[in-house]
Amino acid sequence: MTRIWASDTMQSGPPLPALRPTSAIVRGGEARLFALRAGDRVTLRNLEGAQPVEIHGFGPPGSLQGLPATPAPATSASAYALPPAVAQILEAERREPPISATLFDVETPAGAAVTLEARADLLCLVAVPGQPMAPDAQDTPTDILVDILPLVERTGEIPPPLAPQVVTDLRIRAATASAFRVKAGQYIQIIDVDGRQCSDFLAFDSGDLAEGAEFGIDPTTTRTLMGSSFSGPGLHSKYFDARMRPLVEVVQDTVGRHDTFLLACTAKYYEDMGYPGHSNCTENFNQVLAPYGIAERKGWPAINFFYNTFVDAQDRISMDEPWSRPGDYVLLRALTDLVCATSSCADDIDPANGWMPTDIHVRVYDADCPFEKGSAHRMTPDAEPRMSRETGFHPRTSALTRKFEDYRGFWLASCYNDAGPIAEYWACRERAVVIDLSALRKFEITGPDAEDLLQLAVPRNLKKLAVGQIVYTPLTYETGGMIDDGTIFRLGPHNFRWVCGDEFSGAWLRELADKHGLKAFVRNSSDQLHNIAVQGPRSRDILAQITVTPPHQPTLAELKWFRFTIGRIADRPVLVSRTGYTGELGYEVWCHPQDAVIVWDAVMKAGAPEGLTPMGLAALDMVRIEAGLVFAGYDFSDQTDPFEAGIGFTIPKDKPDAYVGDAAIARRRDHPHRRMVGLDIAGNEPIGHGDCVHVGRAQVGVVTSAVKSPILGRSIALARLDVAFAEIGTKVEIGKLDGHQKRIPATIVPFPHFDPQKTRVRTEAPIVMPGIGVAREESTASTVVDDPRGSVNRGA
Repeated sequence: MTRIWASDTMQSGPPLPALRPTSAIVRGGEARLFALRAGDRVTLRNLEGAQPVEIHGFGPPGSLQGLPATPAPATSASAYALPPAVAQILEAERREPPISATLFDVETPAGAAVTLEARADLLCLVAVPGQPMAPDAQDTPTDILVDILPLVERTGEIPPPLAPQVVTDLRIRAATASAFRVKAGQYIQIIDVDGRQCSDFLAFDSGDLAEGAEFGIDPTTTRTLMGSSFSGPGLHSKYFDARMRPLVEVVQDTVGRHDTFLLACTAKYYEDMGYPGHSNCTENFNQVLAPYGIAERKGWPAINFFYNTFVDAQDRISMDEPWSRPGDYVLLRALTDLVCATSSCADDIDPANGWMPTDIHVRVYDADCPFEKGSAHRMTPDAEPRMSRETGFHPRTSALTRKFEDYRGFWLASCYNDAGPIAEYWACRERAVVIDLSALRKFEITGPDAEDLLQLAVPRNLKKLAVGQIVYTPLTYETGGMIDDGTIFRLGPHNFRWVCGDEFSGAWLRELADKHGLKAFVRNSSDQLHNIAVQGPRSRDILAQITVTPPHQPTLAELKWFRFTIGRIADRPVLVSRTGYTGELGYEVWCHPQDAVIVWDAVMKAGAPEGLTPMGLAALDMVRIEAGLVFAGYDFSDQTDPFEAGIGFTIPKDKPDAYVGDAAIARRRDHPHRRMVGLDIAGNEPIGHGDCVHVGRAQVGVVTSAVKSPILGRSIALARLDVAFAEIGTKVEIGKLDGHQKRIPATIVPFPHFDPQKTRVRTEAPIVMPGIGVAREESTASTVVDDPRGSVNRGA
């Protein structure tokens, strides 16, 4: 059923709400309610193509101009799963929408747009129909962008509430401050109304204030306990007082850039800059806190939300304009009864507030509001924020651990309570593990020119890729620098699936198709396909018990490396691929999120006799470094080519067709500057990403990834070095402290460090290796597409 929501565009009250967003996304399979006023122009853009849209207007006849003649299906409000507040609004307007039409169809190209004009005030329901996508299908519903251009430009509109249970609604005018009380459990939303505006925040334990004691948030204590420059949603989310008692925790954050080092602005700052008598946050705080018996200060150590500070290369604390956009916010939860104060910073003499202070708005919500934790993620700077979300497997993983990290917009487990990273590591090497990797991005690439698009986009020769086969490949810019890496599944003659780490890959592929006039759709199916990896020597035995395949598909036992099959687990449709990111025999199981819990339960039940163990990202990082599998942002970036990333095997010399970046990559191959190498490190000193590598005084490279290998019994690393010092056996030193005061000896060795011939991932017949457990012999089966080595990974 199409899901309708309007919490960020509608609120109960007057017939027409005060705020309409200027830009909003309607997700595939959802609907959204908008308030339009006479003269507004509304543009609906089909971002990825092939997505029909239903429009239902609630207003006078003729109030929405520009609609095509194609009618929308007869739809009553009762046919949708409406939130009560939205249902009440629609019921108050009309029982049936008098204006309905269908925009776009399955042939609509990406980027196509329709503009409508409101001739009278009305409510407009934009519905993006879609059903759950089967793992072997490609009919994913996609997103629609709605842009509203008002007849009269308006600024300073109050963003709508996140929930109807608003206790306090407080506007803080530019260059002022306000104080207010909050009870334990209530939520505090601090909103940057127009963007680029700092807001300093103070909170005091009101119980202590009643007894004459003053304990407020202490930034230094907080940084020490949380281990970060500012707290954010997740495990390390609290702000503490000097007694190390938590006062508030961060629940949501749409900005991700704040300051806890500097004071709220002071009179002295402006005097020193030549502006005596300038309004400042400290004096504003002193004034509004006096009625609560809080003593004045010359400078308040505040949590400076949205303040964009950083330490530069000369060790100076600098600042620039805030990252916050109009409507961005932080949402806090009070952990005790509080007296709070919030300011709109008065600074107009530097970029701290974009040179022009504007309003801040504060809302306090009832403690019963069901807010989920999360940070905002944007694919591009102008994209609508999307909060961190849970995977379909989260009901099961969250019962096993509280240690989650926000990985590319999804909450994934770092490790589990029953084992921990080391035990999880050994389970992967000796038995089997299950890993939630649903944060991987998936794109359905279809259309008559789908093969031509991918042949142009990647170095691999996709014309050799058979249906049912998978190949690992990079995407590169014209410069040869890497955009991403991932795997391509061939589902049919004109049907592919691209699985990667970066959502931008899809946008880049669509731009490439448009530039070359190719009829190929690139549609994001990440919310339609979630996946677990079942990895380890016993993974085949576990999945073979429960995976049922039709006669025309390979059985689990028949499935070769870098192939996939289609079947069912616990009577739920799945796609199972023989891929992984561990260097072990392994598989990935792909299913719709609504089936995820059932699939998880079936896998865990089948794996219990084999010692199947859930594994988190911490242990995954250990096994992937041993196996020499690269990680985006660590082992490669847009400044490194595939050779420098250690995946030169993905670049054939004899591809018959041109591809993006081929000339630059050929030039870099013939005249390399840097090379990825393995390092064996002396001793047990911790080594990390970014550590410098030296020969004598000269720096010759950098460590990209490092780990203390349990199975090898020593510290190892991947490093990118100047080719002049990249030969096997070369002695180098890893610089610590300032790079010179302390050096750790290391030797260049081949990589991967573990199983360099990849005998374990290719295994077909079981054998036993002393000290390791069950392993497998190398398959003698040949591969079809160059070399498919590499694996789907969680960051690339």
